[in-house]
Amino acid sequence: MDKAPRITLEQWHALVAVVDAGSYARAAERLHKTQSSVTYAVQKIESLLGVKPFDIEGRKAVLTPVGQTLYRRAKTLLEEAANAEAAAQRLSAGWEAEIRVGMEHVFPLHIMLKALERFGQESATTHIELIESVLGGTAEALLRGETDLAVSPRVPPGFMGEPLTRMRFLPVAHPGHPLHALGRPLTQYDLRQERQLVIRESGSARSTRPSVEATQRWTVSHMATSIQAARSGCGFAWLPEDKIPEELTSGMLKPLPMREGGERFGDLYLVFANRETAGPGTLRLGEIIVEAVREACAGSDAADQARAE
Repeated sequence: MDKAPRITLEQWHALVAVVDAGSYARAAERLHKTQSSVTYAVQKIESLLGVKPFDIEGRKAVLTPVGQTLYRRAKTLLEEAANAEAAAQRLSAGWEAEIRVGMEHVFPLHIMLKALERFGQESATTHIELIESVLGGTAEALLRGETDLAVSPRVPPGFMGEPLTRMRFLPVAHPGHPLHALGRPLTQYDLRQERQLVIRESGSARSTRPSVEATQRWTVSHMATSIQAARSGCGFAWLPEDKIPEELTSGMLKPLPMREGGERFGDLYLVFANRETAGPGTLRLGEIIVEAVREACAGSDAADQARAE
């Protein structure tokens, strides 16, 4: 049978306050207690544990080596207790224990991770399930009730979507690819002669229409696979610019010099499964995702302006 702790949180709080304040008198002021009560709390720790946390030098309490260890452990214990109370308050206020987030694979992962990290600072006890999908898979997850909110390129019937960001797609290939060797603006006919790398939709109702650009194609399941295959010279691919910044900067991938249609755009929307019944955590996470996108766009605009100057 587990033993109950002999030292109360109040007593640990007194010890930490003495260290932080530098003396029993200042600790008493900080805690709004009498100096005798603070002294008694620390003495109780000494008697119950058989240790000496402080040496008194003049009017100042100085930690002993044992006291330094106790201080660190007490700080952690008090922080955990405060976190437990905050979690209980959030749960009592209706904050969800789990939030399921659907994310289209082209959405910049660093933006989503930044948003989730920020949300975690506000609600560390809420479990996040991130469901990554491709094209129809995100909308399908919403229709099936598998997500609480999603970043999706499609707003399913019966749902409302808030415009979030616009993604730019470029046709790219390794610099040594035969398409680059042509040394002229490319046409759709040129693309049809080469292999295209395509990412498979993750929904059950996958599109079966053939690739528009090429009669040869490899279909893969992950964005990372498509990028690696393109870098290896296995074919060309339409990829979101935000997913290949290092490849473009280093020259491992080069945009194909199309005579026309050398870029495409796709809109992404923030879609709630049901905003009216969404919990406060889900609503707050939606706000944070919007904020993170705006900050990223502002930073990108500033960088573009700096390069132009």
